[in-house]
Amino acid sequence: MIDLEEVSREYRRGADRVLALDRVSLHVPRGRFVALMGPSGSGKSTLLNILAGLDRPSSGGVRVADTDLGRLSDEDLARFRASHIGFVFQFFNLIPVLDARANVELPLLLTRLGRAERRERAETALRIVGLQERARHAPGELSGGEQQRVAIARAIVSDPEIVVADEPTGDLDAKNAADTLELLRELRLAFDKTVVMVTHDPRGREYVDQVFELDKGVLQPGSDGSDTGVT
Repeated sequence: MIDLEEVSREYRRGADRVLALDRVSLHVPRGRFVALMGPSGSGKSTLLNILAGLDRPSSGGVRVADTDLGRLSDEDLARFRASHIGFVFQFFNLIPVLDARANVELPLLLTRLGRAERRERAETALRIVGLQERARHAPGELSGGEQQRVAIARAIVSDPEIVVADEPTGDLDAKNAADTLELLRELRLAFDKTVVMVTHDPRGREYVDQVFELDKGVLQPGSDGSDTGVT
């Protein structure tokens, strides 16, 4: 599902050169739940953004869902993301003036689906995350855990093959964090989603199939001691 070969990402800060990723190679099979962990500034979010098509590498190859992302124009890359990638963020990024169903429906506004089908899909996604009875509530009327569930429903409403989550438990208390991790695991098991999560939360290790550690832009072997997935 995800193949990165010798990927490097370099930034310029004035006269300084910053190497955020250094020849990273990563293989994630379909239907796996993996975590990218490491200290701040280790390159986790940069790696997530590259495999999700939000950023491009300075060198190396990126192939996701049988598509060579390096061959896509910016416009084609945006279409690829809309079709294949669902995004979950730390701070939910919900629109406060829209109710839960309307927030979940937002990605479908870029499709050719009619209003009735968009609503039906949004309600299905909310049912999957256990919030069908809260569909008409605004974000301000929901708890933090419920808001993250709405965000996860929005991420899966277009039925993407891959869900990427950037610190999804970072703004949640312990119980809601555990509930969110369990929900992501259920998505992987019940719907064969490939889930890639950046997290500082050590509890994440209990829910994922494999952990990859990054340090100063270098990817370490998976910590489960079995197939590392690193090529």
